[in-house]
Amino acid sequence: MKSPAREIKMTSYDDLFNMNAQNVEESVDKIVYLPLLELHTPKNHPFKVNDDAAMQEMTESVKQSGVLSPGIARPLENGGYELLAGNRRKRASELAGLDQMPIIVKNLTDDEAIILMVDSNLQREELLPSEKAFAYKLKLDAMKRQGIRNDLTLSPMATKLDTAAELGKQSGESRDQVFRYIRLTELTPDLLELVDEKKIAFRPAVELSYLTQDEQRILYDVIDSDEVFPSIKQAQDLRHYSKEGRFNADIVMVILNQEKPIEHKITLDGNWVRKRFPKSMTPQQIKDRINKALDLLEKTEKQKQQREAR
Repeated sequence: MKSPAREIKMTSYDDLFNMNAQNVEESVDKIVYLPLLELHTPKNHPFKVNDDAAMQEMTESVKQSGVLSPGIARPLENGGYELLAGNRRKRASELAGLDQMPIIVKNLTDDEAIILMVDSNLQREELLPSEKAFAYKLKLDAMKRQGIRNDLTLSPMATKLDTAAELGKQSGESRDQVFRYIRLTELTPDLLELVDEKKIAFRPAVELSYLTQDEQRILYDVIDSDEVFPSIKQAQDLRHYSKEGRFNADIVMVILNQEKPIEHKITLDGNWVRKRFPKSMTPQQIKDRINKALDLLEKTEKQKQQREAR
């Protein structure tokens, strides 16, 4: 039997506790207060709840004003509720010493619950790559299942590409970028943590996701030992050796310890440019003129070397 919940009809927090209890079934899609102990994080919840500075700030806000925005939950068959949106607010409430929080209770299918959970959390400004990766994968799978069931979201003939394109449109990402994020779910936890810590960049991480799990563990051991992190080119090289079946620790050490190319950026002095080129020339025209001059100089020097070698 589910715990009683109180529908919020008044703005006063004190008045709320003086209201008569009523069953949650009568309060679906209305704001009610539920005990924190009955609110459970979904098993496949991809979003992290950390006791960091942001959580401390939220906790102070809850202490002063309470939870202003209700969470969203659905009843569980065996009692209690699955908290789809508001897990960080729940943690802040715990730290603030509260024992309940406002919740909107909804009756949802599994796929509807997944989509709501993902959409409500994707609105956060700061999301880790791993959070986006697993969130997109969960939502893509749910959307594809809805399509198969002839759900209103997609036609029954929706393909994987169609679904990914729709997901990207909803999330402000390209279809290809959605797939790149989902590729990160193939990384081992150790490597994925390095991506979250920005020690491995996003695009190299996508390339590394094509390595086998054993190869990724070998790679992590080298990274951990030598404190070197693959560039996009190095990640592509590692993937190439994996595809050829020649991936091993020695190859990884050689590739990761190669010096990365140094970018040489030359800035031309404005006075020097004005003296040597007409003012009417565009930057691109000046660049073309310099390239032609260098090509001519290189050709002249080669001819000179050939004459001296005779």
